[in-house]
Amino acid sequence: MDRLSDYDFPLPEELIASRPLERRDASRMLVLDRATGSISHRRFTDFPSYLRPGDLVVLNNSRVIRARMFSDDRRVELLFLEELAPNRWQCLVKPGRRMRLGATCRAGGATLTVVEVQPTGERIVETDRPIDFSLGELPIPPYMHRPADAQDDTRYQTVFAGPEGSVAAPTAGLHFTPELLAQIPHTFLTLHVGIGTFQPVKVENLADHRMHVERYAIAPESADAINRAQRLVAIGTTSCRVLESQPPGPIAPHAGRTSIFLRPPATLQRVGALLTNFHLPKSTLLMLVSAFASREAIRAAYDEAIRERYRFFSYGDCMLIV
Repeated sequence: MDRLSDYDFPLPEELIASRPLERRDASRMLVLDRATGSISHRRFTDFPSYLRPGDLVVLNNSRVIRARMFSDDRRVELLFLEELAPNRWQCLVKPGRRMRLGATCRAGGATLTVVEVQPTGERIVETDRPIDFSLGELPIPPYMHRPADAQDDTRYQTVFAGPEGSVAAPTAGLHFTPELLAQIPHTFLTLHVGIGTFQPVKVENLADHRMHVERYAIAPESADAINRAQRLVAIGTTSCRVLESQPPGPIAPHAGRTSIFLRPPATLQRVGALLTNFHLPKSTLLMLVSAFASREAIRAAYDEAIRERYRFFSYGDCMLIV
């Protein structure tokens, strides 16, 4: 049995990065070689030197929306997760007792009415007009223990962010600058990161865990580039999940939804190298990178990262697995 406790590790609180570095590309980069288990310490600016002819770097260009906001009377906090239909949203709310079935509030320049309470606690709300997300704030992760501010408006978005829809940043992409992108062969796909990235796994037997569903899209030019590539270098677990959720054979341009759960002993079929940040203990993201490189290799790399005082999580340093 693959157990949740297999993915736990002690992480010193001071290694959790609550602020970004001054420069996007200034992060450290731990490089893990899957074939040998060797670990080396580099800088993110060295990333292009690990690419070889025929490689294609695949990035997630989803833009984080200012999805967290309060009702006009400040009594209800809302996190808008997904627009299910025009003016119909799935939301998280606090406190739930103020947003029971039929309850209303004003937020984002609109009146919201709860039309459904889902078994997992989310609310389905209908609004009398489109939500004005300029009135909200970016939903930075709760472990930062602070509200979002003007710095996050810039730094909790990738420089290539395009289609709006995420409630968390595709954080491996935060390291890239326009100058570095210009040096490397790359393409974009879109996966809108959902609230599941924050939600803890609650079952010890991982076979019982059910993954959240996320929306993605692959454009025709991206599908063509991916199909021509000799090796795919996925930037982040989000890009990896999209690529690995595709059926065998050439990738077709389309929009879809995925709930793929990648964990040992699964093996990745399309991704040849992966750039990713350092993830939370017991998270599905840690399980994904363990499927790519083995649980033992990842644990050794994380132990080394902690000894070397790498910065963890969204604003932290990164790891390249080759």
